[in-house]
Amino acid sequence: MEYIALDSFPHYAECEKITSELGFHLVELKISKSGKTTKIYAVISAADPEKTIGVNDCSLVHHALLPKLEEILGTDDTYMELTSPGTERNIKNAAEFTLFKGRQIRVWSRAVTEWVEGKLVSADSEKAVLKVVNKDGSEEEKTFPFEDIAKAKFIHL
Repeated sequence: MEYIALDSFPHYAECEKITSELGFHLVELKISKSGKTTKIYAVISAADPEKTIGVNDCSLVHHALLPKLEEILGTDDTYMELTSPGTERNIKNAAEFTLFKGRQIRVWSRAVTEWVEGKLVSADSEKAVLKVVNKDGSEEEKTFPFEDIAKAKFIHL
């Protein structure tokens, strides 16, 4: 799985600042042009791993982000869709792991050749560490280098 720093995406840093002030993380931001209209797609998650995202949360962030993006982009002909990660978001970029710390995820490891599920303990630019419950009930931390991860999913419980 490839690691691409989130702040390398256009306007991510400015939008993450606004989002984090409201108690959320900006997971994904895509901006594209369709004719004269600018289309914005954003995904947010709660900063608190115990909190879920609701319609009111999406509305709050939408109302804060849209005017800022219109100002940055110099347009008011915009369409913006803002969503939560969903119940089983495919993690598309290894940089997203840091945003899901404390949450249940599962990874398909090429080294293990099966899905491994656990609570994300930590992540950096090279690896993710999960706390996994073994079949005997014991817990252990397992490290997964991103180059060994073929797929990963955020699991909303």
